Amino acid sequence: MPAQLRSAAINGVEAIPIDIEVEVLAGLPSFTVVGLGDTAVKESKERLTAALTNIGYTPPRRKTIVSLAPASLKKEGSLYDVPITLGFLSASGQVQFDEARVRGAWFVGELGLDGTIRPVRGVLPIALAAARTGVTALYVPAGNADEARAVADQVPVFAVGSLQELVNHLATAEQPRLPQLLPEVDPVGEFPVPDIDFADVRGQEQAKRALLIAAAAGHNVLLIGSPGTGKTLLARALAGILPPLDRDESYVVTSLYSIAGELPAGTGLMRTRPFRSPHHGASSVALVGGGAHPKPGEVSLAHLGVLFLDELPEFSRAALDQLRQPIEDGVITVSRSSHTVRFPARSILVGAMNPCKCGWLASDRRECQCAPGDVLRYQRRVSGPLLDRFDVHLVVNDVPVEQLLTGERQPPTSKQLAESAQAARALQLTRQGKTNASLTVKEMQVYCAVDQPGRKLLTQAEERFHLSSRGVHRVLKVARTIADLAGQPHITPEHLAEAMQYREQVQAALPDFA
Repeated sequence: MPAQLRSAAINGVEAIPIDIEVEVLAGLPSFTVVGLGDTAVKESKERLTAALTNIGYTPPRRKTIVSLAPASLKKEGSLYDVPITLGFLSASGQVQFDEARVRGAWFVGELGLDGTIRPVRGVLPIALAAARTGVTALYVPAGNADEARAVADQVPVFAVGSLQELVNHLATAEQPRLPQLLPEVDPVGEFPVPDIDFADVRGQEQAKRALLIAAAAGHNVLLIGSPGTGKTLLARALAGILPPLDRDESYVVTSLYSIAGELPAGTGLMRTRPFRSPHHGASSVALVGGGAHPKPGEVSLAHLGVLFLDELPEFSRAALDQLRQPIEDGVITVSRSSHTVRFPARSILVGAMNPCKCGWLASDRRECQCAPGDVLRYQRRVSGPLLDRFDVHLVVNDVPVEQLLTGERQPPTSKQLAESAQAARALQLTRQGKTNASLTVKEMQVYCAVDQPGRKLLTQAEERFHLSSRGVHRVLKVARTIADLAGQPHITPEHLAEAMQYREQVQAALPDFA
C-alpha cells in the first residue's frame, strides 16, 4: 500500500488540498514525480536524498513513484519536500508513523540538505484553507510560524525546525513532542503612526482636501505639477490617513504578500494598508502580475492600499493600458492556456506627473523650454481612457517661501483627517455595504441621485468639459463622498461644484491636456 499524506497548492490567492501518494516498488533505482509538478517539485529528489543521508536514514535505492493529485492541477515550489519525504520514509518501512497524527493533517516545507526545514511562500492562504477544511493539524516551517499563527485558534498548528524532530513527533502516540502554536492576539484597530504627517506638509490645502476625499471612499487621484511642488510627499502622506485593515482584509493582503514572497521574516498579519511605488521602468508583468506561474503584481500588492505611479508618462504605454481593467473591476485576471488565475486589485491609484518634459509649464518659478509639439506629445503618453479613470485631477502649485517656513497656525494632523475619512467610510458601509468608489451604475441611481438644479449643473459641465459617461459617473461618486464628509444625506449643487472643480482646474491651467 502506498503511503498517503496531504498538502496544498496555491491557485491565485486560494489554496487547494493536494493528496500525496508515495510507493516504493521492486525495480531499478528511479524517482518519478507525476501530477504536473514544476522543476522545483521534481528536484525534491535531490534535497530528499541529501537530507535523509545526513540524518541517518536510507535514501531512495529502489523504484519510487510520487503522485500529486489532482493530476490536472499544476503544482509549483518546494513546499512538497516535507510530505514527500515523510511519505517515502513510511512507504520504505523506515519509520512507522502514528496513524492518528498523520491522518487528516497537512504538511508544507522545504528541506535543506542538512535536514532542516526552510520557510516557503503561501503559508497563510494554506493555513486559511486548512481552517475552512477542518484538518486535524497543520505542520509548517518554523520560519512561517508567525503567519500560520493567525489560524491557531481554529486548527492545531505546529512549527517545525527540522525533519528529525517532525519524525520523532509523528512516530509516537505519546504526549506531543512539538509545542502547539498559540493564537495571535488581535491588536486594537488604532490608526497607525504615519511616516509623513499632513501637519508637516506646508500649504497645499486644496491637495489635502482632495486626498481626504480619496481616502474617504477610495477615489483615484492624478497630481499634476512642476518638480518640487510636493506631489510625492502628498502621495506618501495619503497612506497615513487610511484606516487600519480589519481582520478579513488582513487575511487577503497578507496572503498576497506571502504568495509573492514579500512578507518579511517574522511578520504575522499585516495591519496597515500597503503603499506601493514601482519604478517607471517596471514591465507590464511587474505591474499587473503574471509569468509562467502567475504571481501578483504591484497592482495586487497595493490591494486595499495605495498604488503610487510617480512620473506617470515615463511608464510604458503598454504597461499603463494594462492597468485599465483592474482599476475598473478591482480584480486582475491572468489567463494561461491551461488555467486562469484571479488576483484582487482594488486600490487607490495615485498618479503624479509633470505638465511637460522639462516640468516647468504653468510654473511661476521658471519658464518652460519645451516646444508646443513636445508638450502635446509628452502629455499624450498617458491615454485618454486611463486619464478618465482618475476621479480627481489636481494641479499642485508652488508654495511661497514664507508659507513654507511658517505654515498654518493649527494645521490638521493626519490623525484628524483619518478620523474624518473613517467616519465617512462607516457611513457608506452602513448605507450601501461598500465605498462610493466601488458603486455600480445601477447602485448610483439609488445612492447618487441629484435634484433638478444638480442635473442642470451636470449638463452644463458635460458640455463645457466634454465629460464622457464614465466622467459624469465619477463626478457623481466624488460628490457623494463630499456629502458624506459633510454628514449630509443628499447631494447638493455645492457638492457637485466641488467635485467638478477637480477637473476644471486642470483644463484651466493646461488647456491642451487630454
